[in-house]
Amino acid sequence: MDIHRFSAHQIAHLVHNRTLSSLEVAGAICDRLDRLNPSLNAFINYDRQAVLARASQVDARLAGGEFLPLAGVPFSVKDNLWLGGAPATFGSRLFADFIAPRDSWCVARLGELGGVALGVTNCSEFACKGVTTNRLHGTTLNPWDLRLTPGGSSGGAVAAVAAGLGPLALATDAGGSTRRPAAHTGLVGFKPSLGAVPNPWGFADPNHLLSVVGQVGRDVADVTLMARSLYAWCAEDPLSQPHFSSEALDPPQRDPRSLRIAWSADLGLDLPMDSGVLAALEKALDTLRGDGWAIEPATPRWPASLQGYALLGLQHTALAAQFGALPEAQRAQLDPDIRAQVEMGLTITGVVTAQLLQLRNELSGSLARFFDDYDLLLCPTAPVEAWAAEQLGPALIGGQPAGPRDHAGYTPIFNYCAVPALSLPCGVGRRGLPVGLQVVAARYQDARVLHAAAAIERSLGLCLQAPMLLA
Repeated sequence: MDIHRFSAHQIAHLVHNRTLSSLEVAGAICDRLDRLNPSLNAFINYDRQAVLARASQVDARLAGGEFLPLAGVPFSVKDNLWLGGAPATFGSRLFADFIAPRDSWCVARLGELGGVALGVTNCSEFACKGVTTNRLHGTTLNPWDLRLTPGGSSGGAVAAVAAGLGPLALATDAGGSTRRPAAHTGLVGFKPSLGAVPNPWGFADPNHLLSVVGQVGRDVADVTLMARSLYAWCAEDPLSQPHFSSEALDPPQRDPRSLRIAWSADLGLDLPMDSGVLAALEKALDTLRGDGWAIEPATPRWPASLQGYALLGLQHTALAAQFGALPEAQRAQLDPDIRAQVEMGLTITGVVTAQLLQLRNELSGSLARFFDDYDLLLCPTAPVEAWAAEQLGPALIGGQPAGPRDHAGYTPIFNYCAVPALSLPCGVGRRGLPVGLQVVAARYQDARVLHAAAAIERSLGLCLQAPMLLA
């Protein structure tokens, strides 16, 4: 029985009707994790006995008559979130000896619903890079090709799910850290609207005003199940919104094919793209149009001052505020790229920071006006297939020299605007690696994104599986 290939829905059903026990599921996934993780480095903390104990507790709760919608479903926890009693390092030597004093809200919630936490997955230091490597835990590799990166910063999360080390993963997304790695590993990665999933306890996030708890799975149904489990209001989180509850994700009555749908190949930002990625996206759009989807080219009208990774300075200033006063011996422990970001933040004035916050407001207004005319925006998730694991970014995009963040241009603007966005596998590029289609809607229209993505998934009819999932 290939338990590792079962969806979260299948596992919950089988455990509830006693075809499988939670302990049997956990044991099978732990066996696989023991065998495959040494070559992937997806998990950086994992305690088999603790996992089996959590699974046994789920079986006991079911025997006691509880209804658990996530009964026995294994999930992983990104290293910038907390799994109580386990090391939580934020990918940094600065936290090498830190033990999480409690679960993050999202971890506790999945556990309450019967989910079984497997352990902690690798991320870049402070979740602030687009690849998954750090000086404490090393480099995470892509289950499609162990020479390649899965992207970042949620690379451990996606590597685990793509390799069959649990069907669900908790990730975070402050500029694409859930969506881009999902695109590079053939998975579904969802970034909810800002404030949808509470995150009141844990590390101080340098991207607090942009970051959300993301959901990763192998299909839209599993990601929707996970999101439905997590949407809530929590007064302890200043970004949390009373609007959000599981009912906020009830499917809209409207057929997604009747929606006003826009497609933008470069988001009006003159972003470069590999020809093979564009070909895969255009093939997917042709399939959708052939299945009755009405999609027209259209692009938001952004402020004239917008360029590049526009609000990256806010990350730099937050890193400087948190780590800029460290003694030199401690700053020397930082990843050189992160240290450079800290030092950059120390040079940014309060006036410039205020200007960045004003630009964020202008961007939100521009996208809101666009969604007066359209219900959905489709665009690329990333302009390239996965690249060599030792590189910070691809050397070329679209045949032109690329900077270290040029691969990340299609995702952060939706964090700036606080809207829901999902990456859906839509085909493969010239090198046979996954390509992601991004589905975006107005703020609080999370149900529209998930419902439309599920329908697009059915229309495309793809089944992309990493070779390691079959191992």
